[in-house]
Amino acid sequence: MFFKLDLSKRRLPDNEQLLYKIAQARRMQNRNSLDEKLKDQTLQEKTIGGKNIFPQDQTAQDNNVQKKSPCGCQKCFSKDDKFLMSCFNPSIEPFLSASSRLSLDVFMWWKRLQYERRNFNYYKTAVANLFAVFPPVPDLRKPSPGKCRTCAVVGNSVNLRGSGYGSLIDGHDIVIRMNGGPTTGYEKDVGTKTTHRVLYPESAVDLDNSTHLIVFAFKIQDLEWPTKAGHFSQVMVVNPAFMKYVHEIWMKRRGKYPSTGFMTLILSLHICDEVHVFGFGADSNGNWSHYFEVLKKKNYRTGPHSGTNEYAILKRLASEQTVTLYKGS
Repeated sequence: MFFKLDLSKRRLPDNEQLLYKIAQARRMQNRNSLDEKLKDQTLQEKTIGGKNIFPQDQTAQDNNVQKKSPCGCQKCFSKDDKFLMSCFNPSIEPFLSASSRLSLDVFMWWKRLQYERRNFNYYKTAVANLFAVFPPVPDLRKPSPGKCRTCAVVGNSVNLRGSGYGSLIDGHDIVIRMNGGPTTGYEKDVGTKTTHRVLYPESAVDLDNSTHLIVFAFKIQDLEWPTKAGHFSQVMVVNPAFMKYVHEIWMKRRGKYPSTGFMTLILSLHICDEVHVFGFGADSNGNWSHYFEVLKKKNYRTGPHSGTNEYAILKRLASEQTVTLYKGS
């Protein structure tokens, strides 16, 4: 799906205007040339004169093999993204499903995050009850050579104030927002579209029926909450194994556990074809304030999270063009 964004009412900074034009050009090139590219990538039969012309691990069962790009974007995530590939594990399930099987080792790690007292059997019962109410399989589309799923991950940083990013954010297929970050009254800077809202019970807000609720559960009570709340129609619970993977592989165990914002960033790499990041990072004074509030207590920091390291990883992903980072006004 392609969007034409009206940026005439507000001029983005030159570097961000350039980023936008590059992304727009890539999408146009992709739309015009995708069919031709797939034709050009059609492989010959696997044997010539009875000799195998492919390495053993690339040999397909069929005599004709078509080598397709994993997505329809001009640049999909690939082995060329060296830092991404050093951490990325495609076998990790981002969300719980009725068929998920959590190991005792992962449960014990997860249990210590907020000192859960109940045992593994309580956990399994809570998960079973959850999927007795909600769909057993998360609502996720698989990557497709003909599709380019663009995602905007929208944090709550004060650097969104005065940014004018609203229409740019709304132009994405998926818009993931953090916790209670409001749109009303801030439309020009943060947009109005929300397809997914990241929440945990302590920061719950009302959602419309078109918005998916993404829950980061830190204790068994959090798994019980969606069924008791009763007013959510689309719920996706992040897999504790995914949380552990982000902490150990991406964060190298820095901090007690990653922030929901950082885990959502890594989550987006698993469910999106193209990722654009807004509203992340501290302000110019190093304070982690929000665009919708006045920071009364200066030097507010990131609690159990390693905010400095998280932002350094984000900047590295941006420097390697794995994601596009918009730094705000």
